Amino acid sequence: MAVFFKRVLIGLLSLGIAIGPQAAVAQSPQQEQDEIYRQLELFGLVLDRIRDEYIEAPDESELIRAAIQGMLTSLDPHSAYLSPESFADVREDTSGTFGGLGIEVTMEEGLVKVVTPYDDSPASSAGILANDFIVEIDNQQVMGLTLDEAVELMRGEVGTEVDIVVSREGADQLIDMTLTRDIIAVAAVRWSNERDIPIIRLSRFSGQAYAGLDESIREIFEESDGVAPPGIILDLRNNPGGLVDQAQFVADAFLSQGSVVLTRGRIDNQNSRYDASPDELDALLDGVPIIVLINGGTASAAEIVAGALQDHGRATLVGTRSFGKGSVQSIIPLGFDGAMRLTTARYYTPNNRSIQALGISPDIQVLQDVPEEFQGLDEIIGEAGLAGHISGEDEEATVGSSVYVPADRADDNQLQYAIDLILGEAEDAAFPPDPDAVIATAPGDEEVETSETE
Repeated sequence: MAVFFKRVLIGLLSLGIAIGPQAAVAQSPQQEQDEIYRQLELFGLVLDRIRDEYIEAPDESELIRAAIQGMLTSLDPHSAYLSPESFADVREDTSGTFGGLGIEVTMEEGLVKVVTPYDDSPASSAGILANDFIVEIDNQQVMGLTLDEAVELMRGEVGTEVDIVVSREGADQLIDMTLTRDIIAVAAVRWSNERDIPIIRLSRFSGQAYAGLDESIREIFEESDGVAPPGIILDLRNNPGGLVDQAQFVADAFLSQGSVVLTRGRIDNQNSRYDASPDELDALLDGVPIIVLINGGTASAAEIVAGALQDHGRATLVGTRSFGKGSVQSIIPLGFDGAMRLTTARYYTPNNRSIQALGISPDIQVLQDVPEEFQGLDEIIGEAGLAGHISGEDEEATVGSSVYVPADRADDNQLQYAIDLILGEAEDAAFPPDPDAVIATAPGDEEVETSETE
């Protein structure tokens, strides 16, 4: 038993775990170390009593994993332990093709909360909305499950059905839904024309994001025989983010120089800067006005792109304030034991604006005409509304931001206003932006090395 405890204590210390309340007075390094060992001894004592006296013999490995998960989730809403199965799912998701229902979710107050359904997925077809709470999956209550366990219940063999029960604010009763699992091949980028203006829809920053953008832009010019369009609309609404390196590449496609994003953490190797460089795409787009559409569902990597293009005066942002997810989650492999997703830094725009909990404000705010049945359901506070979130440097944004986007483009006020701006049928001082905007970036930041982060 003593050997078992010793291994547990050493293992926890190797992970850098420091458990215990913050001291009311300053402690010496030795006192702090003694307190860590005392708390770890308490952990071992509790584990010992569970192993010996719990009504059923527990799985000791699962107990340790649960303790690690609890410790990580207590830090902020985005840090978590990833079991080997969950780690495989994360890698599968970011590849751009996976099986399931097609929803981006988080955990809030013990329930699964929908951040956004993916375009053309079983979830969006069934009518699942951002802000919905999933309270039951196949007759199993979600309360008490971890996020990974709930997600695992929603996954399954393609073609099989899953019954879910949804709680929706403003609805008189719970909503029963039956969805058919499918291969979620998320086309990260699609484009189309509306009133002869190209609209590039970037739905998420999977590993296919930049390649899809590159292909779309080249197709736009090929179909016009090389003639530049009067403007391009980049739609980042309800884009939950994804891979940071893809956000860097996408922003770089519109910029020829200057910083794209800065990150700052506690230690030097978490401080980084990524700079744009001249390439074929930004040369092709030179002089083409860009409008970026954002809303309350625009998060993380999507906010990096929006903030970079706004700070450089390369694009005008139209819509409503973004989500405010401005922290870096590094995926740290733990060998055969899966991985940990750990918040390690904050994002900053090229002009040193923190995104965390505040989000990106549009240059031109345009609201949607929300149908009566969706009124009150379309508002999302964003990162600032998540329990335990990392505080922002200027966290004054506590009001909601809309996530509603009409299915019919003719009813989409944000899109139609952007088109009117490009066609000259509407005027605003913010469009076109000043291409000579001077960006003040933080000195001393080194160019970022691409890594697997979210």
